[in-house]
Amino acid sequence: VEKYRPQALSELVSHRDILSTVQRFISEDRLPHLLLYGPPGTGKTSTILACARQLYRDREFGSMVLELNASDDRGIDIVRGPILSFASTRTIFKKGFKLVILDEADAMTQDAQNALRRVIEKFTENTRFCLICNYLSKIIPALQSRCTRFRFGPLTPELMVPRLQHVIQEEGVDVTEDGMKALVTLSSGDMRRALNILQSTSMAFGKVTEENVYTCTGHPLKSDIANILDWMLNQDFSTAYRKIMELKTLKGLALQDILTDLHLFVHRVDFPPSIRIQLLIKMADIEYRLAAGTSEKIQLSSLIAAFQVTRDLVVAEA
Repeated sequence: VEKYRPQALSELVSHRDILSTVQRFISEDRLPHLLLYGPPGTGKTSTILACARQLYRDREFGSMVLELNASDDRGIDIVRGPILSFASTRTIFKKGFKLVILDEADAMTQDAQNALRRVIEKFTENTRFCLICNYLSKIIPALQSRCTRFRFGPLTPELMVPRLQHVIQEEGVDVTEDGMKALVTLSSGDMRRALNILQSTSMAFGKVTEENVYTCTGHPLKSDIANILDWMLNQDFSTAYRKIMELKTLKGLALQDILTDLHLFVHRVDFPPSIRIQLLIKMADIEYRLAAGTSEKIQLSSLIAAFQVTRDLVVAEA
């Protein structure tokens, strides 16, 4: 993942509109304070690091850029101490501004964020701040209004595939067409996750196929889900329960994953609307209970029960 981290703005694969805007800010030397937010693995940190590399030469980098992560201490003392002293000292030899990058800013305490707003205001002349976070709602409004916000959405498959292919060629990994599809599906727009799955699958199995990818991530195979659905709708309760339990134990599947994938299948099966609605409500309840940490066995029986009730209703209507 780190080996193929994009080094320059031109190498970033997604969010062309954001990149062109940032590029214009840099070339006109009018970079505002930035707030980059969005799900992990979408290129937020890579973008600002690429900007920093473009703005500063290697030997200036250490003195002009201060990068703090959630893993570093970033309480109110750090904002009043190191950040304040870094921002308040002017650059003697060169014009331009310093850059403070606060990665995972949503992990900062309210107090630290409040202390930061004054620092940002006071030293705008010679320092630019870039906040990066996953959840915009965890950044206080006062900081949001001082920054130019950019949202990094999940990457689309069209953008991910070429980049993955580049990595695959460089590393000489054997990937099949369906393996590639599985990588993109399971990573759901997170480039970092896609690369991690690719690496672990190729190390574990040597060849990256759909089945290997699903097995490596412990995700239920499409065929398994189809079987589970088939058993729940066509077998009697105890048989369905026994078979699903056996499959779960054999493949080490989590009910949470089974439920998520079943949800996609339910939309494809041709149920009458009113019955489908009931079933989806039941599934939502089960998912909620699983999140609260209940017994998987009981919830599994509840899931099968929901499907069997649905089946009986369909039969009765017909």
